[in-house]
Amino acid sequence: MSLSWGQHVILNAGMCCRRSIRSSQEITKFSAELVKRIDMVAYGPPWVKHFGSGNKAGFTLVQLIETSNIVAHFVEKTDDMYLDVFSCKPFNPSTVEAVVRSYFQPQFVEMTSMQRLAPRGRPELLI
Repeated sequence: MSLSWGQHVILNAGMCCRRSIRSSQEITKFSAELVKRIDMVAYGPPWVKHFGSGNKAGFTLVQLIETSNIVAHFVEKTDDMYLDVFSCKPFNPSTVEAVVRSYFQPQFVEMTSMQRLAPRGRPELLI
């Protein structure tokens, strides 16, 4: 029995390819590739919408997966990307970084990977 409920990767990518982070088609392809490469199952199509104003404007991606979600925001003003991948099915964080680098060519990447724990007092939720 493990105390882990799931894995959470937080990835910040700086100075990405300007063309790529401004393309809903490229972001949609990125989502499909990431889901495939980390061996997840998409739950419906991704939601990719452009919104926000000023220094917060850009596309946001939400892709539900059978084991949780993938969420990213792309900031046009700074060409940065902020990505969260959470799943109760294990995956390789290095693969997440490799797919980000392939699609968006960031000059800087910071990544944190952590195990999310089941709530205390809920032993029936432990996997």
